[in-house]
Amino acid sequence: MKILAVSGSLRAASYNTALLRAARELAPAGMAIEMFGLGDLPFFNQDVEDQGDPAPVAAWKDAVRAADGLLIACPEYNGGLTAVLKNAIDWASRGKPAPLDGKIACAMGATPGITGTVRAQDALRLNLKRAGCDLAPLADILVGQAHAKFENGALTDERTRQAIAGHLARFAAVLTARS
Repeated sequence: MKILAVSGSLRAASYNTALLRAARELAPAGMAIEMFGLGDLPFFNQDVEDQGDPAPVAAWKDAVRAADGLLIACPEYNGGLTAVLKNAIDWASRGKPAPLDGKIACAMGATPGITGTVRAQDALRLNLKRAGCDLAPLADILVGQAHAKFENGALTDERTRQAIAGHLARFAAVLTARS
Protein backbone atom coordinates (compact mmCIF):
# COMPACT_ATOMS: atom_id res chain seq x y z
CA MET A 1 0.00 0.00 0.00
CA LYS A 2 1.66 3.21 -1.23
CA ILE A 3 0.77 6.37 0.68
CA LEU A 4 1.85 9.82 -0.47
CA ALA A 5 2.45 12.14 2.49
CA VAL A 6 2.40 15.93 2.24
CA SER A 7 2.83 18.64 4.81
CA GLY A 8 0.96 21.91 4.45
CA SER A 9 3.88 23.69 6.08
CA LEU A 10 7.12 24.79 4.44
CA ARG A 11 8.85 25.57 7.75
CA ALA A 12 12.01 23.52 8.29
CA ALA A 13 11.09 22.74 11.92
CA SER A 14 7.40 22.13 11.11
CA TYR A 15 5.40 20.12 13.63
CA ASN A 16 3.29 18.86 10.74
CA THR A 17 6.26 17.54 8.81
CA ALA A 18 7.42 15.93 12.06
CA LEU A 19 3.98 14.25 12.30
CA LEU A 20 4.60 12.70 8.89
CA ARG A 21 8.00 11.41 9.98
CA ALA A 22 6.32 9.84 13.03
CA ALA A 23 3.65 8.35 10.76
CA ARG A 24 6.35 6.61 8.70
CA GLU A 25 7.66 5.03 11.91
CA LEU A 26 4.17 4.03 13.09
CA ALA A 27 2.69 2.80 9.80
CA PRO A 28 1.14 -0.66 9.88
CA ALA A 29 2.82 -3.54 8.08
CA GLY A 30 2.38 -3.27 4.33
CA MET A 31 1.98 0.53 4.32
CA ALA A 32 4.82 2.50 2.74
CA ILE A 33 4.70 6.26 3.30
CA GLU A 34 6.57 8.45 0.82
CA MET A 35 7.02 12.16 1.56
CA PHE A 36 6.44 14.77 -1.15
CA GLY A 37 7.50 18.40 -0.65
CA LEU A 38 5.16 21.09 -1.96
CA GLY A 39 7.65 23.98 -1.85
CA ASP A 40 8.45 23.96 -5.57
CA LEU A 41 4.85 24.16 -6.80
CA PRO A 42 4.10 27.49 -8.47
CA PHE A 43 0.82 29.15 -7.59
CA PHE A 44 -1.97 27.83 -9.73
CA ASN A 45 -2.49 29.98 -12.81
CA GLN A 46 -4.60 28.79 -15.72
CA ASP A 47 -2.37 30.71 -18.14
CA VAL A 48 0.56 28.59 -16.94
CA GLU A 49 -1.55 25.42 -17.06
CA ASP A 50 -2.62 26.20 -20.64
CA GLN A 51 1.08 26.15 -21.64
CA GLY A 52 1.54 22.73 -20.02
CA ASP A 53 2.18 21.74 -16.43
CA PRO A 54 5.57 22.90 -15.11
CA ALA A 55 7.85 20.03 -14.02
CA PRO A 56 7.05 20.36 -10.27
CA VAL A 57 3.31 20.26 -11.03
CA ALA A 58 3.68 17.24 -13.32
CA ALA A 59 5.71 15.45 -10.61
CA TRP A 60 3.03 16.28 -8.01
CA LYS A 61 0.20 15.05 -10.21
CA ASP A 62 2.10 11.85 -11.12
CA ALA A 63 2.81 11.15 -7.44
CA VAL A 64 -0.87 11.62 -6.52
CA ARG A 65 -1.99 9.33 -9.36
CA ALA A 66 0.50 6.62 -8.34
CA ALA A 67 -0.51 6.63 -4.67
CA ASP A 68 -3.13 4.36 -3.16
CA GLY A 69 -3.98 7.14 -0.69
CA LEU A 70 -2.79 10.47 0.63
CA LEU A 71 -1.67 11.38 4.14
CA ILE A 72 -1.98 15.11 4.71
CA ALA A 73 -0.48 16.94 7.67
CA CYS A 74 -2.62 20.05 7.81
CA PRO A 75 -1.45 23.06 9.79
CA GLU A 76 -3.95 25.77 10.67
CA TYR A 77 -3.15 29.37 9.75
CA ASN A 78 -5.73 31.97 10.72
CA GLY A 79 -8.40 29.32 11.10
CA GLY A 80 -7.94 27.77 7.67
CA LEU A 81 -5.72 25.94 5.21
CA THR A 82 -2.26 27.14 4.35
CA ALA A 83 -1.78 28.63 0.90
CA VAL A 84 0.71 25.91 -0.04
CA LEU A 85 -1.77 23.13 0.75
CA LYS A 86 -4.71 24.82 -0.98
CA ASN A 87 -2.50 25.44 -4.01
CA ALA A 88 -1.48 21.76 -4.18
CA ILE A 89 -5.15 20.74 -4.05
CA ASP A 90 -5.97 23.22 -6.81
CA TRP A 91 -3.28 21.79 -9.12
CA ALA A 92 -4.25 18.16 -8.40
CA SER A 93 -7.92 18.92 -9.03
CA ARG A 94 -7.15 19.72 -12.67
CA GLY A 95 -6.79 17.45 -15.70
CA LYS A 96 -8.74 14.61 -17.19
CA PRO A 97 -8.91 12.60 -15.09
CA ALA A 98 -7.96 14.85 -12.21
CA PRO A 99 -5.35 13.18 -9.97
CA LEU A 100 -7.46 13.68 -6.82
CA ASP A 101 -10.65 12.31 -8.36
CA GLY A 102 -11.53 9.05 -6.59
CA LYS A 103 -8.64 9.22 -4.12
CA ILE A 104 -8.94 8.81 -0.38
CA ALA A 105 -6.92 10.92 2.01
CA CYS A 106 -6.19 10.72 5.72
CA ALA A 107 -5.54 13.92 7.68
CA MET A 108 -3.88 15.03 10.85
CA GLY A 109 -2.46 18.28 12.07
CA ALA A 110 -0.41 19.89 14.81
CA THR A 111 -0.33 23.39 16.21
CA PRO A 112 0.81 25.13 19.39
CA GLY A 113 -2.81 26.19 20.00
CA ILE A 114 -5.19 24.29 22.27
CA THR A 115 -7.79 23.15 19.73
CA GLY A 116 -5.42 21.55 17.26
CA THR A 117 -6.20 22.04 13.59
CA VAL A 118 -9.94 21.39 13.66
CA ARG A 119 -10.94 24.36 11.49
CA ALA A 120 -8.23 23.71 8.92
CA GLN A 121 -9.17 20.03 8.70
CA ASP A 122 -12.81 21.01 8.14
CA ALA A 123 -11.70 23.30 5.31
CA LEU A 124 -9.44 20.53 3.96
CA ARG A 125 -12.35 18.10 3.93
CA LEU A 126 -14.49 20.57 1.95
CA ASN A 127 -11.72 21.32 -0.56
CA LEU A 128 -10.87 17.66 -1.11
CA LYS A 129 -14.52 16.67 -1.47
CA ARG A 130 -14.98 19.34 -4.12
CA ALA A 131 -11.97 17.83 -5.96
CA GLY A 132 -13.50 14.32 -5.82
CA CYS A 133 -11.37 13.06 -2.92
CA ASP A 134 -12.70 11.83 0.42
CA LEU A 135 -11.15 11.96 3.88
CA ALA A 136 -11.17 8.71 5.82
CA PRO A 137 -11.33 7.62 8.53
CA LEU A 138 -13.54 10.47 9.69
CA ALA A 139 -11.88 10.81 13.10
CA ASP A 140 -9.43 13.70 13.24
CA ILE A 141 -5.93 13.65 14.68
CA LEU A 142 -5.77 17.08 16.30
CA VAL A 143 -2.45 17.66 18.01
CA GLY A 144 -2.83 20.73 20.17
CA GLN A 145 -0.02 22.25 22.23
CA ALA A 146 2.44 20.64 19.84
CA HIS A 147 5.40 22.49 21.34
CA ALA A 148 5.08 20.20 24.39
CA LYS A 149 4.83 16.97 22.35
CA PHE A 150 7.94 17.19 20.19
CA GLU A 151 11.63 17.24 21.05
CA ASN A 152 14.28 17.98 18.44
CA GLY A 153 11.82 17.35 15.61
CA ALA A 154 10.61 13.99 16.95
CA LEU A 155 7.16 13.23 18.32
CA THR A 156 7.72 12.11 21.91
CA ASP A 157 4.16 12.16 23.28
CA GLU A 158 3.19 8.48 23.61
CA ARG A 159 -0.56 9.11 23.62
CA THR A 160 -0.29 11.00 20.31
CA ARG A 161 1.91 8.27 18.84
CA GLN A 162 -0.70 5.65 19.76
CA ALA A 163 -3.46 7.79 18.23
CA ILE A 164 -1.52 8.10 14.97
CA ALA A 165 -0.82 4.36 14.83
CA GLY A 166 -4.53 3.62 15.30
CA HIS A 167 -5.50 6.27 12.75
CA LEU A 168 -3.18 4.76 10.15
CA ALA A 169 -4.46 1.23 10.86
CA ARG A 170 -8.04 2.43 10.26
CA PHE A 171 -6.91 4.19 7.07
CA ALA A 172 -5.26 0.98 5.86
CA ALA A 173 -8.50 -0.91 6.54
CA VAL A 174 -10.48 1.63 4.50
CA LEU A 175 -8.04 1.38 1.59
CA THR A 176 -8.00 -2.43 1.75
CA ALA A 177 -11.80 -2.63 1.77
CA ARG A 178 -11.90 -0.33 -1.23
CA SER A 179 -9.52 -2.35 -3.39
